[in-house]
Order: sequence, then C-alpha cells, then structure tokens
Amino acid sequence: MFALSAVAAEEKYHFVFLAYFPSIAFWILDGYYLGQEKLFRKLYDHVRKLDDAQIDFSMDTSRLGSIQETWFDGLFSWPGLIFHMVVLLSVIVVTFWNF
Repeated sequence: MFALSAVAAEEKYHFVFLAYFPSIAFWILDGYYLGQEKLFRKLYDHVRKLDDAQIDFSMDTSRLGSIQETWFDGLFSWPGLIFHMVVLLSVIVVTFWNF
C-alpha cells in the first residue's frame, strides 16, 4: 500500500489502477483454493465412514460436489471476504485520495 501511495504521489495515476488486477486475481485464487479445501474435507468425511475394505484411495472429488458451488462459497466466505474487501477498499482509497 505504501508503494501504491508513493506511485500516486508521483502523479503517475495510471499505475495506481494496476493494483486492482492482483487484488481481484488473488481473491479469485483464494476462493478457488478454499473451494478445493472444502471438497477435500467432504472427501475425508466420506472416507472416514467407510470400512477398510471399501476404501479405494481415490482422490476424486467430483462425486461429492462441483467446484463451481464450492468456489462460490470460498469466494464469499466471511474470512476471505473481509480480508479481500479490506485490500480492495485500501486500493480504492489510494486511487481516489489523489484525484
């Protein structure tokens, strides 16, 4: 954020808008990995209830839910949403502070 403020202070405003891309990209990536984690937790919960003879050691999570549903859940989970909204709001504040 300090680097972004320094760039804005130098009156190179077009560089300030570049901060939006990594902020949003990391939010999307974080949501995807949180969704994957949720699917693997479902897989673990499914396998722990099986008898030893039924366990096939497959890591296929497609039968437990779709990544689109869990990705959306991960994208808008409270911890992720709070963290990434703070990052985006700080970028917005720095952007409009100098205009």
